[in-house]
Amino acid sequence: MAGRLLRGGRRAAAAGWAPVPRGVPGPCPRRGCGEAAALRAMGFSEEQARRLGGLQPRLGPQQREAAAAELLLLGLSAEAALGLLERSPQLLRMPTGRLRQRAEELRRLGLDGGPLQRAVSRCPQLFTLPRRRMAAAERLLREQCRFTAEQLREVLGTSPAVLLEEPRRLQHHFQYAYFRMGVRQKEMVKARLFRMPFAELRSRHIFLERRGLYQTPCKGQTQTGNPRLKDILQLSEKNFLANLARSTPEEYEVFKKLLAREEEEEENEEEEEEDRDALYAEEDEDFESEGSQTARE
Repeated sequence: MAGRLLRGGRRAAAAGWAPVPRGVPGPCPRRGCGEAAALRAMGFSEEQARRLGGLQPRLGPQQREAAAAELLLLGLSAEAALGLLERSPQLLRMPTGRLRQRAEELRRLGLDGGPLQRAVSRCPQLFTLPRRRMAAAERLLREQCRFTAEQLREVLGTSPAVLLEEPRRLQHHFQYAYFRMGVRQKEMVKARLFRMPFAELRSRHIFLERRGLYQTPCKGQTQTGNPRLKDILQLSEKNFLANLARSTPEEYEVFKKLLAREEEEEENEEEEEEDRDALYAEEDEDFESEGSQTARE
């Protein structure tokens, strides 16, 4: 028996491996065992580590671990960080230095601690948004919309997706509330203006206006009898119709279809007017060209 064991050990050594001594742990037979252990050491449970290890299988485990570590450093819980990576697995492909830089840029805008955690959880696209796009939205909110630093911090904390908007559309959203509805910055922030899509805001406002329940302020003067912006924005459609508009869902649906038709007709008229202007410009150029040629002759 001893001879057979000795001969077996010699054959194993010749083949390039040797039996593991009793009591000494050998290599984990399952792929990714080392990664799972590293993730558990970071605070992920076994089940969370398994889910995270299954994201972007072609990536190396070090890259997944580094991305998860950066999110944990922001103060996110293990489950929140995992959920963020599951919704936006492209974050795993980003260099960790870029993730860190983007977090610092958001802190510079006033987001830190809980507001920063909520912002990136609600809007993970902030990590992949081009820096110029973010800077343009920030500049518009500061310079054109005239939000104070404190108001801007509140806007970004409650509506982080505002940084994803094109500056022109963002400005139109603000100007509609400011000039058309007569709402000032303080009320916009309190009502979380940018949480509602502009099309829905406009529909609700015009519906109230045509029913005689909202008056457009004259020359920048506020109209105290109007419903609060907060109620217009934050009420569900059912409660909005019942409590503010005093109307039925059927009436509101008909109104929205008519409003869409009006917008389409206005767009067609604008296109026709642009075409006419372009045609007149071409005729003027031809006339001037013919006049100059006649003068030379």
